[in-house]
Amino acid sequence: MNYKILIVDDELPNIRLLERLFAQEYYCLTASSAEEAIKLLDQHEIAVIITDQRMPQMTGIELLKKSADRRPHMVRILLTGYTDVEALVEAVNCGLVYMYVSKPWNNEDLKLRISRAVQHYEQNKQQHSLVAANDRLTARIKEMKLGFVKSMSGILKMKDEFICDRGARVSRYATVIGDYLSLNEDLLEDLSSAGFLHELGVLGMTDDVVASPRSSANSRVDADPVRAAQTLSCFPELRDVADIIRFQRENFDGTGYPIGLIGDQIPIASRILRVASEYDALTKPRDGAQGVSHSEAVAKLQLNSARAFDNEVIQALINLPVGEMDSWKKVPSASASPELVTVSIN
Repeated sequence: MNYKILIVDDELPNIRLLERLFAQEYYCLTASSAEEAIKLLDQHEIAVIITDQRMPQMTGIELLKKSADRRPHMVRILLTGYTDVEALVEAVNCGLVYMYVSKPWNNEDLKLRISRAVQHYEQNKQQHSLVAANDRLTARIKEMKLGFVKSMSGILKMKDEFICDRGARVSRYATVIGDYLSLNEDLLEDLSSAGFLHELGVLGMTDDVVASPRSSANSRVDADPVRAAQTLSCFPELRDVADIIRFQRENFDGTGYPIGLIGDQIPIASRILRVASEYDALTKPRDGAQGVSHSEAVAKLQLNSARAFDNEVIQALINLPVGEMDSWKKVPSASASPELVTVSIN
């Protein structure tokens, strides 16, 4: 491959010297000003730029700053006959300059440096390609996960519309709490999905059992998480979501289900999902009774914080801004398509 090198210097003799030095191995472009160099950068894929530092109107470092956005893979080399130490140190430390060469240069040494710079350019391109491929794969996986969540939510809606609505609310509650507790974006997305599907285990149950009044003491509620987790675990991309759901009925004191995890052994996302689910059951019960207020629900949850719930999660629920509480009511209905929710709380 005939790589392109851009030589920038306001002194024509220097341009000619460098052009003769590299013309046999590389395709050389030349510019006598920074403005001319920028035009060439817009037209050509440049592997290496060699620019003088002291030029009128725009210095070499200023040119390299402008070139970084245009050609991020390009390797930038600064050529200077002056000792501008502070500018050079800043440019090198921030990654703006790959290397600098002092005038007068040694031809063989400079040729070796340019050869290494071209290799570095290739590495930059390969790394960028890998990052881009990884980003595309990550985006595809997220699309697949969202598609599955939507499909399962649709099935839940056909089974029981209340459960579908409940999943949307619990997803929202859990995500708001998780964001307040500074969970990372990936975990928030998994938590959001877990909220939508945390009662997936009702599939396969008879309609009369599904429609029965719900309480955390109901034996079938304890069976739901395991059944849901077993279903989701069949999909590798959803195994983290499955684990969040699997352990949502573990009690903080170790008396919970299915394996008796205690305290911090319970995944933080599962602890959050547990509180969000119980909060929804208190404020919007299934049996048609009037739900309790937010403050009453929090008080009831606090009574069990030493046994069933993580007090840190309860405190997050208490400390959330009042305005954020109002936004909790704005959750998708059963007729809406579920979305993975991420929330920022200022």
